[in-house]
Amino acid sequence: MLAICLFGPFLLAQDKPNILWITSEDNGISWVSCYGGANADTPAIDQLAKEGFRYTNCFDNAAVCAPTRSVWITGMYGISNGTQPMRSRNLIPHDKIKYYPDLLKAAGYHTSNPGKTDYNIGGREDKDPWDYKGGKEQFGWRMRESGQPFFAVFNITDSHESRAHGSLDEVKKDPAGMKLFSYHPDLPVIRKNYAKYAEAVENMDRKVQQAIDALKADGLYEDTIIIYNSDHGGVMARSKRFLYSSGVHCPLVVRIPEKMKHLYPGNEPGTTVDRLVSFVDMPKTWLSLAGAEIPDTFQGTVFLGNGIESEPKYHLGFRERADERLDLVRLMRTGRYSYHKNYYPFAPAGHHLAYLWKAQLTPAWEQHHREGKTNEITGQFFEPRASEEFFDNESDFDNVYNLINAPEHQAMIAELKAALRQKQLELHDSGLLPEKMRERRAEENNLTIFEMVRDEKLYPLESYLDAADRALARDKANLGTFKKWMSHEDEGMRWWAVVGLRLLDKNARSATAALKKALKDESHEVRVMAAWILIDLGQSDLGLATLETLLINHSENEPMLHNVIDWVGEPAFPLVKKYLDNGGSREGRYGISIMARIAQVEDL
Repeated sequence: MLAICLFGPFLLAQDKPNILWITSEDNGISWVSCYGGANADTPAIDQLAKEGFRYTNCFDNAAVCAPTRSVWITGMYGISNGTQPMRSRNLIPHDKIKYYPDLLKAAGYHTSNPGKTDYNIGGREDKDPWDYKGGKEQFGWRMRESGQPFFAVFNITDSHESRAHGSLDEVKKDPAGMKLFSYHPDLPVIRKNYAKYAEAVENMDRKVQQAIDALKADGLYEDTIIIYNSDHGGVMARSKRFLYSSGVHCPLVVRIPEKMKHLYPGNEPGTTVDRLVSFVDMPKTWLSLAGAEIPDTFQGTVFLGNGIESEPKYHLGFRERADERLDLVRLMRTGRYSYHKNYYPFAPAGHHLAYLWKAQLTPAWEQHHREGKTNEITGQFFEPRASEEFFDNESDFDNVYNLINAPEHQAMIAELKAALRQKQLELHDSGLLPEKMRERRAEENNLTIFEMVRDEKLYPLESYLDAADRALARDKANLGTFKKWMSHEDEGMRWWAVVGLRLLDKNARSATAALKKALKDESHEVRVMAAWILIDLGQSDLGLATLETLLINHSENEPMLHNVIDWVGEPAFPLVKKYLDNGGSREGRYGISIMARIAQVEDL
């Protein structure tokens, strides 16, 4: 007992492995050579794989940085605590949801993260849970007490999307040698942009080597578990932010020193591990390796070490608002098959997003499409989507052949659909109300979104899931139900009714009276969608007048209003011009605003 008092948490330091977690930004498996990537050479990562274990089925949950990092810091799916929209920084109950570095510190670890945080969570500074938060020293383990075990994050920005922006004049790699995704047209500017990013990935790999060299120089290489992975896929358009394989299938390499071979996930180093790993599994696994407390809030599965748990059967992914653009998608997949549920299929995946368009590839691709030069593969990014998609990733990594109606896959589709619904209920999926609507409801009840969605009276998730399924079916047999729901006391049910009417298109004509009434709905989301439908049904004056009123009087859901005005198209152009002529914003958070972009393209 005396020894415990004297040495405290460092008594059993020799039994606590040091952990170095190297993360790179925005590169999926297609950019790493030990995964078969042909465009960039990554010798440092490749060598790590030779000395360690290369995981073949590792998937991000969110496909973009801030929602992903909220998963990492809390060990929870973003849809379960309301942190899934990009840079929303919604509050969570910090007394109930613990951050994994706090738990590592309680287990005696020195924790460091001198680089990126971006946790997308309000109520606490991102750097707060770390011992070493940043400074001149980039290798945080050097700041610990002598003999103290460490957990160090080393985040590499060299492969970030921004490295694909700007001039292509200085590219040194040969564009002709680039292997393109099948959904990109083979254009010189696209090949050059690939080459530019490949150079960025190679710079990233050199930083991986620097971290390894620093560990060796400090005599810690054989005392430290090294984990390398990217923070999501990317980076050419249609990867990052999207739940297709190029956006979520990530490299994961783990090197474990021989003295810790009891922790090996395979027979010997240099081999592959086919186990399904989701990013939500990572923080729980780090805690398990460290012998730290794992609270019940952690929703992942331990995939490595003495505390390893049974392999999960499925991976869940989610996509919602990315910067200024709205979407709502859920993914349920195995290593091979993926089922995508597009809750906003009327929104094309490739609607203009200011930051994504900063790389020369994207506007060149869009212009190629506008000129009518794309085909059914290279043009589908810019078109409205099906309600459901299903892909065989073994034969179609690019996810361009939707097999949702293939007879031979119906059993697997049914299995994944059922698994998705079960998981949504288990997690209290907060995305079945539009973002601003759920924020209002939580605020009105003085609750966080996490708390609000766990109250069935405030958030009847099963009813919303059922209503969404009817809406996405595009079955005119549901028309009467939608008309009835347009008078429902719950604005969430009215929302799914109006989405259903939107997807019925001309078959919604008999609901015109209900849609006209909805132009005065308390919910601006319902008003906006009803206006759009009426415009398409020949009631342009009424619909446009409603949109104009909301523009002038500042809608409670301005992001949705601007997105819908863009989707309305030509009938709304006079509104766009009027908005901008009267001082409406031409700048968005990451570049040109939606309204200014419409004016630019349409020469308004």
